[in-house]
Amino acid sequence: MDRIVFESVSKIFRHRPALFNWLGRERRGETLALKNISFSAPPAEVLALLGPNGSGKTTALKLISTMLLPDGGAVYVGGFDARRDADKVRRQVGIAVATERSFFPRLSAHENLDFFAALDEVPRRERRQRIEEVLCDTGLEEQADTLVMKFSSGMYQRLGIARALVKRPSVLLLDEPTRSLDAATTAHFWATIRALARQGTTILLATHNFAEVAAVADRLLLLRRGELLATRELDAGENTEALRLFYFRMTGEIDEAICNL
Repeated sequence: MDRIVFESVSKIFRHRPALFNWLGRERRGETLALKNISFSAPPAEVLALLGPNGSGKTTALKLISTMLLPDGGAVYVGGFDARRDADKVRRQVGIAVATERSFFPRLSAHENLDFFAALDEVPRRERRQRIEEVLCDTGLEEQADTLVMKFSSGMYQRLGIARALVKRPSVLLLDEPTRSLDAATTAHFWATIRALARQGTTILLATHNFAEVAAVADRLLLLRRGELLATRELDAGENTEALRLFYFRMTGEIDEAICNL
């Protein structure tokens, strides 16, 4: 059975003018973020969502996590409807959140993870081992006792991934997870993602990074302006330049690198 299913999913964001709209510059309106999107993802697949800004990648992840609900169609996770069975869906899903406001700055990395593990109902007897494992997987073992207020942006990024992993989710959602990571940490992270997939985790990765897609994804969905333009199966060692050409051919955008030739 597919672990994630989108059935003709649409999402609309409605805009209202600010309370003090003296000059009348703001107008009511709607943005159709996703337009009748349908796809599925089985266990042990790394599915990349690729597309320009505003294409609907993050919206799709938020619908899976139940942070948003669809305005049309249905989202299923592990056979449960994200609208009717939100609690059961959330137990299965880990989403990496990496902003400073996501953590307690005066607690250490280990203390933050212990707190969120408790929220996610990780059994007390298992928490220490799980926290040590995810700190190792994200390269933060040496910073386990460091106050989070001293973290760099890249360390926040890694801590957000660790927070998502500590509950051992069957579905892992990653939104541009390596944008603040150095090359060595990125390579280690990619290896971790492939290892999780081999263990049966379904992973959805929203990214702009062609190299990242080529390194870790089994399949990609190409989105543009809320629509699903194409899907593509990926082979091991997929050529990054081939992905780039596929992307610009399908989206109709102009590759600046090509223009400068």
